[in-house]
Amino acid sequence: MKDNSNIIANAKKTILTESKAIANLANFIDSAFEEAVEFIYNSKGRVIVTGIGKSANIATKIVATFNSTGTPAVFMHAADAIHGDLGNVLEDDVVICISKSGNTPEIKVLVPLIKNYGNKIIAITGNIASFLGENADFPLNTFVEKEACPNNLAPTTSTTAQLVMGDALAVCLLELKEFTSKDFAKYHPGGALGKRLYLRVSDLIKNNELPQVSENDSVVKVIVEISEKRLGVTAVIKNDKIIGIITDGDLRRMLSKTTEINNFTAKDIMGNNPKTINENAMAIEALDALENNSITQILVTDDTNRYAGVVHLHDLIKEGIF
Repeated sequence: MKDNSNIIANAKKTILTESKAIANLANFIDSAFEEAVEFIYNSKGRVIVTGIGKSANIATKIVATFNSTGTPAVFMHAADAIHGDLGNVLEDDVVICISKSGNTPEIKVLVPLIKNYGNKIIAITGNIASFLGENADFPLNTFVEKEACPNNLAPTTSTTAQLVMGDALAVCLLELKEFTSKDFAKYHPGGALGKRLYLRVSDLIKNNELPQVSENDSVVKVIVEISEKRLGVTAVIKNDKIIGIITDGDLRRMLSKTTEINNFTAKDIMGNNPKTINENAMAIEALDALENNSITQILVTDDTNRYAGVVHLHDLIKEGIF
């Protein structure tokens, strides 16, 4: 039976080996990196990211990061590039070549072709003295002492270093572009992440009922209103303005004290200072309000401070925001 006693130790060793190598990358950030970022920022074209093997896998992730943070990018496999895909590279494009050794046959064929087209090359390589490093306009050093692989063969630490260097480029460009959360939302409209950035309270309440009673309505009417509208709450309204709130919890607390409810009105049991939120607020703000006040519903007002609806915690859960 195989001894599994070293699994935890090996996992920790892998993480520490890679983290040490990544920390050392900060020592390689120099004027070439700064110039590369500025060149991409001022370029009228796209960023073409290319590589082969595991470096190609890293290239696809870097492309995704660039695109999602406002820097148009395209992946081009280095092997396919020399068999027709080089046509993807347009006149104003910047090319990032990724290669640990910088001396693979495909890179040695591809680099001169790109340079003949007049495009600038940014190298992400673990060997600055390689063919790629010496022929790049902006060589970025991702040297690592060893792979996390015990045989020092499988690309592990080296590919992590490539990925981090790509992230550094993307984040620096993001900062230069003053890329905001609103910009981010444009590129991430789907899923919970996008909804956190663009979904508003008005979107949450449009399909909800509008439970409301007046201050002099009977408790029986309050119970019926809360039950029928199925939001566990009703607003108490006067002249279209919110003057109070009654939750199903308020009703339970009242009934625990007395069952003689015929003489009670909404005014007698309502909360006088309900939490509210404007319909134009972001949905994530509604979630913050619910969490900060330990409540499950919040009343909504419009720009004239009139009652507009109710946001329930279930609305946020349904949209995947909670």
